[in-house]
Amino acid sequence: MRQRQPRVHDDGHLDFIRSLPCVMCGNDTATEAAHLRVGSLRYGKKPTGMQQKSDDKWALPLCGRCHRQQHEGNELEFWLNQGVNPFVLAMSLHNATGDHEAAMEVLKEQARHVFA
Repeated sequence: MRQRQPRVHDDGHLDFIRSLPCVMCGNDTATEAAHLRVGSLRYGKKPTGMQQKSDDKWALPLCGRCHRQQHEGNELEFWLNQGVNPFVLAMSLHNATGDHEAAMEVLKEQARHVFA
């Protein structure tokens, strides 16, 4: 039986995610780092069980209201209903960590898809 790998923490990345506006509604007053629980073999993201958080690289910027909605039902449907591929977005934001301008470009591109 394989041991579960410990969660990879990245406080700098979480602080960076919290500095961005909510990817769903654009609220930029109280952004939270929302960890993806759903998994995807295609993107190398393992599913996360209850009472567990995924590695910090899988966090996305959501306001409190949108963060609660993320976890209320089917998480993947929450993202896909808004036209968001959360895996690609999380990887893109992780690659942009520390570069606020690049992250805002990623979010602008995402908004074009969400609100098109």
